[in-house]
Order: sequence, then structure tokens, then C-alpha cells
Amino acid sequence: MLLLRRRRIPLRARDIMTTPPVTIGPDASIKDVARKMRTERVGSVLVVDEEGKLRGIITERDLVFACSEGWNPEVKQAWEIMTEDPITAKPDEDIVTIIKKMRDANIRHIPVVDDNGKPLGMISARDILDFIMTLAGLGIFHEFPSE
Repeated sequence: MLLLRRRRIPLRARDIMTTPPVTIGPDASIKDVARKMRTERVGSVLVVDEEGKLRGIITERDLVFACSEGWNPEVKQAWEIMTEDPITAKPDEDIVTIIKKMRDANIRHIPVVDDNGKPLGMISARDILDFIMTLAGLGIFHEFPSE
């Protein structure tokens, strides 16, 4: 009988997460959220409380929802469109588990938090794709000029 052995790549969240995470307070206007996402060139921001604990996440999808509903971006606040208690990962969590979480929940961003619920970084579908490209030997990364 032929036994196939699989090699596991010991890749953890901490190895590919983007740091520092982009955060905003719950009372920020939706316009400020969109502006921050544009200037930081990210597809999501983490909403944190005064103590720095993760309370929610706002993604591009949330901004599309707010626009489609006709919400005034200067009046509506981050807490009104954020997803509360988002799915998270721990720094030592393996990447396969994280990919499964993202796929099962149909999400493209997953915050990495410490044991106290404070964000340490973010993993996006793009981070995973970049890693896979590196593994495949393509190593194609684009640097964007600063604005």
C-alpha cells in the first residue's frame, strides 16, 4: 500500500498579517471611515473602543450598503454600519484554519487579536494571495506611490 505524506507549511497568522492594523473610533463619521480606507489603501478598518479593544469591522461592502441606502456619510457614524464582534484569528493560528474561517463566513478580511481582544494586525484575501504567489515562485508585488 502506497502511503502519501503531506507536508504542512508552518505558517501562522503572525507571519502574513499586515501591521499595524488600521483602526478608527466608533463615533467617526462614515465619510471619515471612507477617507481613511482610501488614504491607507485598505479594504477594511477596525473599530476600537477607548481601551483599544476590537468592537467591530467596517469593510467596503458596508460602505456600499450605506451608500445604497442613501445614508448621509457626514452624519452616520462608524458604529452604525460596523459588523459587531467580527470573526477573528489569534497570532499563532495556522493559515489553513484562517482560510477556512474566511471561506465559510464569506469574508475577505480577518482581524488578528491578542488575548485581550486588542487588534495586532489584519489578514486580507490579498495577503493570502501574495503568500501563495511567493510560494509559487512568482513573487509579484506592487508598491504604490504615496499620495
